[in-house]
Amino acid sequence: MTSVALFELILGLLGAALLLSLAAGRLGFPPAAALVVGGMALALAPGLPAFDLDPDLIMVLFLPPLLLESAYFTVWRDFRASLGPILSLSLGAVLFTTLVVGLVAHMLVPALPWAACFALGAIVSPPDAVAAKAVLARVALPRRMITVLEGESLVNDASGLVLYRFAVAAALTGSFSAWAAAGSFAWLAVAGVAVGIACGLAVNAVMRRLHDANAITVLSFLAAYVAYLAAEEVHASGVLAVVACGLMMGGREHETFDAHARRHSVAVWEFVVFVLEALVFVLIGLALRGVLARSGGQVGALAADLPLALAVTAACVIARLLWVFPAVYLRRLVSPRHRAREPAPRPAVPLIVGWAGMRGVVTLAAALALPVDFPGRDAILIAAFVVILFTVLVQGTTLGPLIRRLRLDPIAHLPDGHLDAPMARVVVNEAGLTALEGLVFPESGALQHPRLVEEYRRRVRATSRDRDERKALEAEKNEHFAAALLAVRSGRSALIGLHRENRIHSSVLRQLEAEIDLEELHLKRLAGAAPAHG
Repeated sequence: MTSVALFELILGLLGAALLLSLAAGRLGFPPAAALVVGGMALALAPGLPAFDLDPDLIMVLFLPPLLLESAYFTVWRDFRASLGPILSLSLGAVLFTTLVVGLVAHMLVPALPWAACFALGAIVSPPDAVAAKAVLARVALPRRMITVLEGESLVNDASGLVLYRFAVAAALTGSFSAWAAAGSFAWLAVAGVAVGIACGLAVNAVMRRLHDANAITVLSFLAAYVAYLAAEEVHASGVLAVVACGLMMGGREHETFDAHARRHSVAVWEFVVFVLEALVFVLIGLALRGVLARSGGQVGALAADLPLALAVTAACVIARLLWVFPAVYLRRLVSPRHRAREPAPRPAVPLIVGWAGMRGVVTLAAALALPVDFPGRDAILIAAFVVILFTVLVQGTTLGPLIRRLRLDPIAHLPDGHLDAPMARVVVNEAGLTALEGLVFPESGALQHPRLVEEYRRRVRATSRDRDERKALEAEKNEHFAAALLAVRSGRSALIGLHRENRIHSSVLRQLEAEIDLEELHLKRLAGAAPAHG
C-alpha cells in the first residue's frame, strides 16, 4: 500500500467513524459497540485494500494520550481511598482470570502447551482503559464505583503484560521462573511510576514558564509519549508511567494553567480523544480481516476454533464475577474498621463491577504481537477477538440497562465537612465581594465604581462617542475591569483553598473552575486584553 493510499484509507476510516458515532447517538447505542460493528462490516467489504495492524504502533500511537487523558481527570484522593479494591481487581482478578482461562483452554485443547494457554489467559484477563472509559462515560454510577473501575483499567496492564511476557517466553523456551516474574513485575511497577512522576514534575515546571496556549497543549501531548517511551526504554511499564504522569499533571493543573490555556487544552484534548477512540474501535473491528485472512478467507473456517473462543469468553466473565463477589464481602469480614466506616454494599455493586470488564486495544495488540511460530497463535487470536467483541458489544450495551434495572443510586454522598457546588459557589462569590469592597468603598464611604452589571451600558456609550471621549473613558474602563478581575482571582483563590482543605470534591472544583475561567476570559475580552496566543 502506498503512502497516499494509506492516508486515503485513514481518512475513510475517520469518516466512517464519524457517521457511526452520529448514528449511535441517534439510536441510543453505545458508540464503542457501533464502531466495532462498523469496523467488522468494513473488514467483510470486498475491494478494501489489505491493511495489517502493527501491534507496536497501536500501543505507541493510541495508548499514551488516551491513558494520560483518563489519568489526568482521575481524582487522586478518590484513587488513593479506593486503592484496596483497585489493587484487588488489577492484581488479584487479573491473575485469577489468567489461571482460569489457562485451565479451560488446556481442557478443551490438550495439545496446546500450558504456557500458551496461560499466555491466552494473560492476553484476555486485563480490562482495557480505553474500552472502560468509552462505556462508563454513558452510564450513571456512584463516583466510588467509577473510580474503582477506571483505576483498575489504568493499572492492570502492568500485571497482565508481565504474565503475558513470561508465558510467551515459557512457551518458546520451555522454562519459567516465578522469582524472575516477581522481580520483573516489581521493576515494571516501581520504575514505571518513577519515570512517570519525574516526567510529570518536569512538564509542570516547564508549563509554569509558558504563556502560549498552543505550546502548553502540545507539551501536554508530548508528555504522554515521552513518559511512555522513556519507561519502555528502561524496560519499565510505559502504561504506569503515563498514568503517574497524568496524575501529577492533573493534580497541579489549577496552579499551572491560566484560564485561557486550560479552556484551550480541554477543547483540543476532547477533539483528539474523540478521534483516537473512534479509530481504535474501528480498527478493532477491522482486525477481523486479518483473522479471516489467516483462516483462508472463509468465515466457516473459523468454526474449528469457535468452541475454544466461546469457552474462553465465558471463563473471562465468570472468573471476574467469582473474584469480585468474595473480594467485596471478604474485606468486611476480616476488617472491623472497614465494617464501621462503610455500610454493607448491595449485591448490585459487585454484580455491576463484575459485569463491567470490557476488553479492547491492549488485548488486541497483545494477541497480534505473538510470534508467528507461537503454538496455537491463530486460535489465540480468534479467542481474543471474540472476547473483545462480547465484552464491548454485549457487556458494554447491557451495562446501562442493568444499572437502571438494579436501581443503583448514582448520587455519591458527600463526606463530612464537604460542600456541594451551590455551597462552594457562595464561598467563591463572598471572596470576590470582599475583594471588591476594598476598592469600591474608599475612606469617604462613597461608591467609587458603578455596579459591574452595568458594563454593557458603558460599552454602548463608549462605541457611540468619538475618539477623544473614548480616550477619556479608558481610565474608568481599566479601573472597572481591574476590579472585576480582582474579584474573579479572589474567588478562584478561595475555591482552590476549599479544595486544599478537603472541603470540596475535585468534581466540584472543576465545575466551578470552568465557570470562573469563562468569566475571566469574558472580562479580558471586554477589557481589550487579548489572551495568550492560541
